[in-house]
Amino acid sequence: MGGVSEGEREGVSEVRVKDVQVTDDALVVVLRDGRKVSAPLAWFPKLEAASTEQRNVWEFSAAGHGIHWPAIDEDLSVEGLLQGWPAPGV
Repeated sequence: MGGVSEGEREGVSEVRVKDVQVTDDALVVVLRDGRKVSAPLAWFPKLEAASTEQRNVWEFSAAGHGIHWPAIDEDLSVEGLLQGWPAPGV
């Protein structure tokens, strides 16, 4: 079956967030290795419903392997973004 190999998992686990941008319709995460990962904002209902001010206040979590928005208590992982996983229930 087509799963993720241990080597691929290790590569994903080393990827860290550099910057985050939230537009009206997308979440764009800039990674330290230069890649940009973009996903539809509709995949993240709490983030989509947040105000611009709430969206703009984020912090690194899990040593840069994740993103946390304190005002809305939303957490996303780099691994989930790279795998294309929307928020649970979406």
